[in-house]
Amino acid sequence: MPEQDVRAERILFLTGHLALKSLQRILDDMQPLPFEARALDVGINVAGLMTAELIRRRVPVPVDADRIIVPGRCRGDLDALSQHYGIPVQRGPDEVKDLPQHFGRKAKKRELTQHDVLIFAEIVDAPQVDIDTVLATARRYRRDGADVIDIGCLPDTPFPHMEDCIRALKAEGFQVSIDSLNTDDLLRGAYAGADYLLSLKKSTLWVADEVDAIPVLIPDTPGDLDSLREAVDIMTARGLPFYADPIVEPIHFGFTASIVRYHELRRSHPDIPVMMGVGNLTELTDADTSGINALLFGIISELRIGAVLATEVSPHARRAVKEADIARRVMFAAREDNALPRDYSDDLMTTHQRRPFPDTPQEIAEIAATVRDPNFRIQVSEQGIHIYNRDGLQVHTDPFALYPGLNVAEDGAHAFYLGVELARAQIAWQLGRRYAQDEELQWGAAVEKKEQDLMAHCAPGTTLQRKTKRKAADAPPPADDTQDQA
Repeated sequence: MPEQDVRAERILFLTGHLALKSLQRILDDMQPLPFEARALDVGINVAGLMTAELIRRRVPVPVDADRIIVPGRCRGDLDALSQHYGIPVQRGPDEVKDLPQHFGRKAKKRELTQHDVLIFAEIVDAPQVDIDTVLATARRYRRDGADVIDIGCLPDTPFPHMEDCIRALKAEGFQVSIDSLNTDDLLRGAYAGADYLLSLKKSTLWVADEVDAIPVLIPDTPGDLDSLREAVDIMTARGLPFYADPIVEPIHFGFTASIVRYHELRRSHPDIPVMMGVGNLTELTDADTSGINALLFGIISELRIGAVLATEVSPHARRAVKEADIARRVMFAAREDNALPRDYSDDLMTTHQRRPFPDTPQEIAEIAATVRDPNFRIQVSEQGIHIYNRDGLQVHTDPFALYPGLNVAEDGAHAFYLGVELARAQIAWQLGRRYAQDEELQWGAAVEKKEQDLMAHCAPGTTLQRKTKRKAADAPPPADDTQDQA
């Protein structure tokens, strides 16, 4: 039987004037490729401002390709475009320099939908707040990834509405744990419907015989692994479910030894469910919690620890639950792939980024030399902040040093706009983060992300609205690539 020729996939990459050379150079550098690549300038300056409607107008049917890739920030209905051209139309990365990663390992990575760790999120001040506040906090924790809402009791603090809190949470579908060393609190919570008890010692295991809630076992005294093992063996012999928690201690108060205890417990009891409370590290260390969570969840993944207790007491730990959710998914995927936990998500890199400056100063200068309009473009490289239009290019690390050459002293709207953008650019340069003009800086899990609707077109910025209204009667039709730039 004669061999059949297998034709390589043909991919058409759409771009604009300013990015065309860069796209072509990147595609050349990516050779050899498993597909045939061709770049097409659709007649727009800024590729990121491309829209589905513009593509439909400027790229005629039929297209000599099997697939079309548009810039990641392209707005509009790509499914409708796919039907129009009869081939898939897909978004690529936001930055053209990320194409190698997009078509390399990142294209193969799994969606971070799987994990094997339960997150218990503690409401530490539950006795001191009303039920509505408890519910509001629980809803936020659930949105951030928590599986169980932990109701923290306080020593010598009355909690008359404990039962009502638990019943209200259960009515909204939450799993609930009650957190106290007082057996009366634990019994009250379990009778009200709590699913878990934090925590029981060997001397209080009788509570587990009284209720159906699943206990978390801890040592009789800090660091006493033997008493925890004895409690584990008793519960195992009884055939009752539990989690075992050797307890992570704060740094300089037994941290290293406590991590060793987790390893020892897993070695001696390879199949039991284990919990780790991470608050003694995230709350009691003045460091970004995203990095602490990443490291702890690496340990959690290696030791197959099945549950964590997270807290958000200190203001600097206010995203700890969300970070825990991201970390458990990243570490699960990396472990399943037998790979390093890299290139799965940038969400735990809240301060710095691995590839912050996609463009070199030379590449930016080449682009700047082709600009023929008065709109300012701003980019960031290792060298600093680059701002340019048809009148020239300026580069500096201090935005104030750029102001005299901008000639916007008589234009308050543009001065305000450029002040905001240059401040963002300076922060991005100082920290080593990506900067994209007209976009807020991205801080990973540290900041709640705004939902971006790529089907909708961006409205003019507030600095242009008054001018637009004033000139609406006699203004010419806007160009396809106008944006809120000076």
